[in-house]
Amino acid sequence: MKNSTFVGTLAAATFAAGFAAAGTLDDVKAKGFVQCGVSTGLVGFAAADANGNWDGFDVSICRAVAAATLGDAQAVKFTPTTGKTRFTALASGEVDLLARNTTWTFSRDVDLKFTFVGVNYYDGQGFMVPKELGVASAKDLDGATVCIQTGTTTELNLADFFRVNNISYEPVPIETNAEAQQQYLAGACDVYTTDASGLAATRATFEDPSAHVLLPEIISKEPLGPLVRHGDDQWGDIVRWTLNALVTAEELGVTSANIKEMGAAAGNNPEINRLLGTEGNLGEQLGLSADWAMKAIVAGGNYGEIFARNIGESTPIGLARGLNAQWTDGGLIYSPPFR
Repeated sequence: MKNSTFVGTLAAATFAAGFAAAGTLDDVKAKGFVQCGVSTGLVGFAAADANGNWDGFDVSICRAVAAATLGDAQAVKFTPTTGKTRFTALASGEVDLLARNTTWTFSRDVDLKFTFVGVNYYDGQGFMVPKELGVASAKDLDGATVCIQTGTTTELNLADFFRVNNISYEPVPIETNAEAQQQYLAGACDVYTTDASGLAATRATFEDPSAHVLLPEIISKEPLGPLVRHGDDQWGDIVRWTLNALVTAEELGVTSANIKEMGAAAGNNPEINRLLGTEGNLGEQLGLSADWAMKAIVAGGNYGEIFARNIGESTPIGLARGLNAQWTDGGLIYSPPFR
């Protein structure tokens, strides 16, 4: 979710660079797990089941990093964070990385001293309303009450949109997606606004999803992705290239079903060989084993497999690839080369 320059996080973030003086990989190896900051619960992206087991699109990034660094995709502990608490959790060292639908913005990158390692979902802010309201456009929402998660870029984008269109609204502040869902269904607000993917995920959990409409307007750019603290380039490289490995695997046709066969015998494609560690020394350069990327891909599949299983068109969330298709299919998903 769009997540903001919430003022309360600024002070905590100022010591991020100092805390992150190189050593996160050593810390992770010493404790035997990756501490991953996730959302408080967004079905398809990060949610815990009745037994406390986390799963989802963002969770898969955490598990891939754990597999790459520790050889065990289950060696992850999850810290639920809100829009307000997530940056403090990362800056203070409470978590090793954030993977919770957080938007890459200038202020978070530069002022809050975080390093976004890439984009795993290209999104934009949208609006959901009950079908019975008969609203066809966000421009028809003059005077509406709007549920907005605090500590997010949603607030600024919403204010800009209503100001530009010379219409008014009444904000209903909420802190978590669960609270937003409860308030929206109870009629405490006419509209819920957040990332379009979050709206689709939330609507999929409703008793009657068809009774709610996603309006056509997308009012912002929301490049969502994992982030780490400034000051530890090795750890940033590991998380960045783990994400890139998942993306590259899909592009090259490496899947969870065929990867062990491909890794067992080096083939004629040198980039696949470098990716899987049968050629070159990319793992050594990261401070990891030669088969680090193979372990990351085996953990949950390549980028396309992770997308399809958690949020794709065959799931209740039903998201099309759209901008999140591979660049070879007209999308924006693209990895630098492994060489």
